[in-house]
Amino acid sequence: MSETLLSRAAGETRSAIIEIPAAQGCLEIDDLSLRYGEQPALRGLSLRVPRHSVTAFIGPSGCGKSTLLRVLNRLHDLNDEVTQSGRVLLEGEDIHGPGVAVAQLRRRVGMVFQTPNPFPMSIYENVAFGLRLQAPLKKRRRDEIIEWALVSAALWDEVKDRLHDSAWTLSGGQQQRLVIARTLAVQPEVLLLDEPASALDPISSLKIEELIRNLKSRLSVILVTHNMQQAARVSDYTAFLEGGELVEYAATDDLFTNPRLTRTEDYITGRMS
Repeated sequence: MSETLLSRAAGETRSAIIEIPAAQGCLEIDDLSLRYGEQPALRGLSLRVPRHSVTAFIGPSGCGKSTLLRVLNRLHDLNDEVTQSGRVLLEGEDIHGPGVAVAQLRRRVGMVFQTPNPFPMSIYENVAFGLRLQAPLKKRRRDEIIEWALVSAALWDEVKDRLHDSAWTLSGGQQQRLVIARTLAVQPEVLLLDEPASALDPISSLKIEELIRNLKSRLSVILVTHNMQQAARVSDYTAFLEGGELVEYAATDDLFTNPRLTRTEDYITGRMS
């Protein structure tokens, strides 16, 4: 691990990358590079993600935001065309280490995708799915966890009287919150959200944003979004990526009101598509 975990992107200044103290970090990304065949997707990324915060990744399409999230959840493991170097540490442990079980990692690092993907089963069984794969629980304890997860996802009051209805009867916004509840039920340490509100109507999007703000007291949230207003509303820290490189990483208020680099300012003011 480099001493300060600052960006090494060519031509960028060290002052453009905030330094998060090691004691505050839950995830540490150290000199991470990734290629799809001969095509580079990530180039020497280094940053530390603090605990109990919302960290947003912004940048133009194809800049590597979603690719980075997939690395954090080890979704590239079976893709023979992918090669990567560098390290990702979760609470000091290399997530690609030989002793790390992928299933256990994905319990600790949950991921929610852009399009809601409820399973073809009841609302109750969707949330119970991950719990049933772990150690057996008495029904009373399982019911308590399912209620807690649905409350945490701001969905309980809307579904408490229809838990055995199909999850597919829910609206799109409700389905997305159900998927978040399903992820929360196994009590992850980190929640990865890849454009979680981009396919939703404005009211549902605001509910997701409120949910994100409330969740950081329990875990660390990493959000990929094209919506810079959303990033400004919900995140504590923002990282701007371009061309697979980390350009600037700062407290969100600082990055949006006083970016240190022209490249960042051009993007957030719309001068760069």
